[in-house]
Amino acid sequence: MKHYSRGKNPVQEESSMMSEKPLANLYQLYALGDLAKKDLEGKVFLYLLKNFEQFHLFNGNREKWEEYLSWLYPRLARALDLYKDLGSSFDAYINSLIYCTAREYQCRETDHYITESVCWQAKAEEMKLLESEPEYPEKRKDFSVPDGVNPRQVLFLLLKSYYYVTESFVEKAARAIGMDPKVVLDMIDELRKLRSGKDEHILELRERLHCQHYRCLAYQKRMDCTMPGTDYHEKMKSRFERARKRFYTMKKRLGGVRMGATNRMIAAVLGIPKGTVDSALYVVKNLMDSGLQKSV
Repeated sequence: MKHYSRGKNPVQEESSMMSEKPLANLYQLYALGDLAKKDLEGKVFLYLLKNFEQFHLFNGNREKWEEYLSWLYPRLARALDLYKDLGSSFDAYINSLIYCTAREYQCRETDHYITESVCWQAKAEEMKLLESEPEYPEKRKDFSVPDGVNPRQVLFLLLKSYYYVTESFVEKAARAIGMDPKVVLDMIDELRKLRSGKDEHILELRERLHCQHYRCLAYQKRMDCTMPGTDYHEKMKSRFERARKRFYTMKKRLGGVRMGATNRMIAAVLGIPKGTVDSALYVVKNLMDSGLQKSV
């Protein structure tokens, strides 16, 4: 038998109790079959939307609250199925759901912000590296054969360095040694075919190094966005240190890969003995070394 407080009408008392737990009342209607599940979801959503101040989340930012509820709405159906009336009210259950999922949402939003920030940082660095060389007003000098070097040695050196030279440079160098630029470019294409497997390996290493650089930036950003001393901060710090160590290992490995063509490949493309290429490039190397010593 219910005992009502003195001075209050029993109907007012009942109405007051109903207003204290509005979500529980809605769930009771749903449990009795008087409210469809979709209607219950919609009414719960509207209640949360209207009672933003009750939860004190997102620093009072209503727009952020609305974005969060939009993210939460698809999860409401499952939350309703999981609810069991074991003592705690449906209102308490929804409140618990709100606070738990709000933390998850904030973590996801922070992670998305970090990922986007790091992505743009990596992209900016990449764009900076790929910036075209500035054009200077003064007229550029044409390629000329250095003193003491004959045209054949220049050709060998050009083929040796095919990975680094541009098509325009090849054309200038070819004209300087009296050769048809198309012939020299065809030789370089032949070298690329011979080294296709090695060049693909280099490209793969470069891509993996770029991805590892991105991981380092992401872990560092996550570490910087968390409080020092927390478990998450220490976890990100450990991952960042491991990622950075692996990055430098990969960079060292890429640095040890031969980028230029071998003397044997050059000889095969030109149809001459490998010893001829060896001796010519040896002479060029000695000339360059002696030139550097004189400049010092």
